[in-house]
Amino acid sequence: MSLLPALVIDPEEQASASIIWLHGLGADGHDFEPLVPQLAHKRHSIRFIFPHAPQRAVTINNGMVMPAWYDITKTDLSQGEDAPGIQASEQLIIEWIEHEIDAGITPERIILAGFSQGGAVVLQTGLRYPKKLGGIIALSTYLPLADSLEHENSHADNNLPIFMAHGQYDQVIPINGGERSATKIKATGYRVDWHDYPMEHSVSNQEIDDIARWIALQLEE
Repeated sequence: MSLLPALVIDPEEQASASIIWLHGLGADGHDFEPLVPQLAHKRHSIRFIFPHAPQRAVTINNGMVMPAWYDITKTDLSQGEDAPGIQASEQLIIEWIEHEIDAGITPERIILAGFSQGGAVVLQTGLRYPKKLGGIIALSTYLPLADSLEHENSHADNNLPIFMAHGQYDQVIPINGGERSATKIKATGYRVDWHDYPMEHSVSNQEIDDIARWIALQLEE
């Protein structure tokens, strides 16, 4: 199996948990690398995996080729969705999940995280993956292919923990889109830990502190 290229940061001791973190449109796996010291935990040896999205033409950016998890055709992200592209990226992340399981990390100690377009892919993947994962962190994002979730979801009865966060002043993916997505996920039976912050389409120090505490809590369970 040829894995999607990624930046992998191993802990000093043998890893007992893994976080697979997906960047946003046009970025790469190095985008969230600086956050590792804030997210690492002294009681848990976490391997951080930051995959690099494939290069593809993005319609909304005049067909420019850039790192992207799927194509975007309209400013209304719920319209004209690139289902094949979203599902292809889902399979790429599943391959990394399976790689970590083969390396000895139990599914319950694998957390999927993503920002913006990357967050959409981790929601697509984590809510459908047949084994219960350690959790999902979805930042400044939305639920893709929402209409198919009800009959494709895997873990509504397993209480899969989900951390969703959004900027109150986000003009790229407005906060009401994130709120609607959280409501849809809750209606399907999941518990969502929702946070919003006084920021635009970005991350904040308070948000990262909250994520670090949330990760530690999930790995304690």
